[in-house]
Amino acid sequence: MQLWVGLGNPGAQYALHRHNVGFMAVDAIAEVHGFEPWRKQFQGWSALGRIGSYRILLLKPATFMNDSGRAVAEALRFYKLDLSALTVFHDELDLQPNKVKLKVGGGAAGHNGLRSIDQHLGPDYRRVRIGIGHPGHKDRVTGHVLGNYAKAEMDPLADLLGAIAAEAPLLAARDDVRFMNEVALRLQ
Repeated sequence: MQLWVGLGNPGAQYALHRHNVGFMAVDAIAEVHGFEPWRKQFQGWSALGRIGSYRILLLKPATFMNDSGRAVAEALRFYKLDLSALTVFHDELDLQPNKVKLKVGGGAAGHNGLRSIDQHLGPDYRRVRIGIGHPGHKDRVTGHVLGNYAKAEMDPLADLLGAIAAEAPLLAARDDVRFMNEVALRLQ
């Protein structure tokens, strides 16, 4: 079994924030791959399903971004999984909008959701970094991250989320490089 966590903040007022693109990614995966309905579990919402022969539990922590690690740690403990089973989808300021990069480990780079997971579990898990772009000046970062996607960004965002969901079988099979390449090809 694998645990795929989308990071975001709960509540309708946050739904279209750039910071919630992790929630959006796991929602798209659940929809495209016919996962079970979301249910309250592990201090958040979980959905169980299969992608190919892989059993995947999707999780959207409801603890707010800054305390995501509590929910993730609870789910890992419940299923007796180690960090190699964990994949986290999150927004990334240092990537151009709608670019996807994958890596294992690394720092939190100011991301409070990653910082919380690192504090609870350590940093050695797989991260799907979804680019939201940098607003240009550090004084504008908070407003950018906690701002809604603009209308002009909605179609490219939908294409990105669709590409991530369509290529999720490669992610489940741990073919990380091919996953990144195929997502990029779908977005050309």
